[in-house]
Amino acid sequence: MARTASDRRTPAQIDDSPHWLSRTAAVAAGALFLSWPAFYNRFPLLYGDSMTYLDDGPTVARAVFLHSFSDYYGVRSFFYSLGILPWHWNVSPWPIVGMQCLLVAWVVWLVVRSVAPKHCIPSYLAVVAFLSLLTSVGWYASFIMPDVLGPLLYLSIYLLVFAEDTLGRAERLSLYPIAWWSATAHATHLLLGAALCVLLALIALWRRRNSPGRLRAVGEAAAVLAVAAASQMALHGYLYGKPTLNGERPPYLMSRMISDGPGKMYLEKNCNHLQWAICRDMKGLTSDSDDFLWNGDGIYQSASLQGKAQLLSEEMPLVKATLRTYPREQLSVSAANFRQQLFAFGLYGFDSSIWILKEFDHAIPAAKTSYMKSRQANDALPMEELTEIQWWTVVASLAAIAALVPLLWRRHSARVAGLGLVVASMVVLNALVTGVLSVVDDRYECRVIWLVPLLAGMLLLDWLHQRKTAKAKSRARSALEQVVVAV
Repeated sequence: MARTASDRRTPAQIDDSPHWLSRTAAVAAGALFLSWPAFYNRFPLLYGDSMTYLDDGPTVARAVFLHSFSDYYGVRSFFYSLGILPWHWNVSPWPIVGMQCLLVAWVVWLVVRSVAPKHCIPSYLAVVAFLSLLTSVGWYASFIMPDVLGPLLYLSIYLLVFAEDTLGRAERLSLYPIAWWSATAHATHLLLGAALCVLLALIALWRRRNSPGRLRAVGEAAAVLAVAAASQMALHGYLYGKPTLNGERPPYLMSRMISDGPGKMYLEKNCNHLQWAICRDMKGLTSDSDDFLWNGDGIYQSASLQGKAQLLSEEMPLVKATLRTYPREQLSVSAANFRQQLFAFGLYGFDSSIWILKEFDHAIPAAKTSYMKSRQANDALPMEELTEIQWWTVVASLAAIAALVPLLWRRHSARVAGLGLVVASMVVLNALVTGVLSVVDDRYECRVIWLVPLLAGMLLLDWLHQRKTAKAKSRARSALEQVVVAV
């Protein structure tokens, strides 16, 4: 992926970009476009876990800043809870929407400018309007969840590795905290970001002669992820006395293998001679991993603290034993889950919930009345229609990518090729990780699928730029020929 001449930008060319006031106005307008789902809903969009993130922030903050420790901090990302705390203070979640929309608008601005540096403001506004109206990006930017931060991490890695020469110093520095917070906000973000860095490092080693600085750039992105992992371990070590990446997580893999079937088969055949806590409740085993983990009468939630610790200690032995005993069966089920997750990206999960309504009294009581007036609380959001729109947008985007790639292949822009590599690998790996290790849920793939239309838009902008350049060269050549003839 060697650079073409148009891929290389000097500091002078960076300074020749639109005035900072114009850039600020464009990004602000982009953020406003992205926030329309929250205004349409009349309230920020919520999920059951949203209330946990809102409620856990003050508890963790008291422990970190006031040394007032608690017996329980929750199982979600403490860094996301702490990051949104200054934006809501248990009063209103609206500022969180503004902050997340600005982050998305900023990163997308840098991506658009990296591909289309000329006339980038109209190009950027067109791309943001297109994504906001026809994909899930606006819904997830307006969602009080860390889901939208995953794509921001992957796009930040793209910018640092493939487009660092399009970034000013302040812009580059701004990507570090965005990437760091995104990586700490959810375990899958850190895992996928690390996988992306490994993939890019292998390609950089293979192509070292053509892109000597690429490996250093990958190392820079990997260093941000290493700091994120160290931050997680340090905070968990401070709160629990034991440094871990995931804190007091439930046994996700155990529940997944049992619900898949092979784990349950292993237990049914071997529990007679195993002294495991899970074997004492064989009747409670279910094909629904959510029931296993979160149902109040389920195996995990109904267990004592000692029982939960014992279940967690049995997780990896069960996983290893199941893979040794039923490798083909587990591989077959996992492959089916991956395929199902890859094509499951409907805009669902924004339903009303009695549990959310109850949790307002703890998490954000002043906003309860406003939430009850929202379309989400009254199940009045047209999610079926929006899912259909996004489905055809993704299909059309894939068709556009298939049509444009051959036209752009001869030019072979390293920057556009890098963006394509990042988007394709993350869309596929996200489905693999979430579908195989968690449950198949439209929300998991929906949070990254908007990257496909973004890639299609970038290819279209690159093709239009290439055509304009070719026409300009043709006109210049014709003018030169006329001068030569006249002389």
